Amino acid sequence: MDHNQLGIQYMQEGKWEEAAKIFMEAIEQHPTDPVAYINFGNVLSAVGEVERALKFYEKAIEIDDNAAAAYYSAGNLYYELEKFDQAKNMFETAMKKGLESGDNYFMLGLTLVALEQGKLALPYLQRSTELNPNDAEGYFQYGLCLAQLNFVDESILQLEKCIKIDSDHADAYYNLGVAYAFKEDAEKALVHFDKALDIQPDHLLAGYGKKLIEKGSSDVQ
Repeated sequence: MDHNQLGIQYMQEGKWEEAAKIFMEAIEQHPTDPVAYINFGNVLSAVGEVERALKFYEKAIEIDDNAAAAYYSAGNLYYELEKFDQAKNMFETAMKKGLESGDNYFMLGLTLVALEQGKLALPYLQRSTELNPNDAEGYFQYGLCLAQLNFVDESILQLEKCIKIDSDHADAYYNLGVAYAFKEDAEKALVHFDKALDIQPDHLLAGYGKKLIEKGSSDVQ
């Protein structure tokens, strides 16, 4: 097992210091290998050393400007820092450099949503679900984006795919409740708000939605 593989194993086990040591050895032995710099940056990112992590991603790009994973990793950091324009540029560049991963499409979609460019986000979020068909969060965010653009029926389909994979996704049930309330199907809306509250009793929005539905029902009576 080489240094990078061993370091990744340490990361998966949460052994950050051991991983950092191994990746630093990899850098010392192969100073022109961008992968070692990316991996070391990922360790720094995981422990909150954001600025230092970015420097390692930049170094990887300096060595190889086609190192798509470096752009993707930098994009994640910029997204966490809410520097969405920079994040968008990084994810787009990663794609141009050949990174065809569902995660990159997903993060680019989320970034465009954060930039209030939901229509542009849709195809990327859709593609992320095609590449990661077992990712509940992918379907959730795609469904959410559809709902925000008033594609309610399409949104319901994606949110149902989410809860089929993750039956404890309280926010998906809540948003299904909202969708059915929008369609004036109070019975189904209430079922989904109740399910969200079963999973997460302190889900304030679901609780509020349920009260509105119940109040509406009593007003009709």
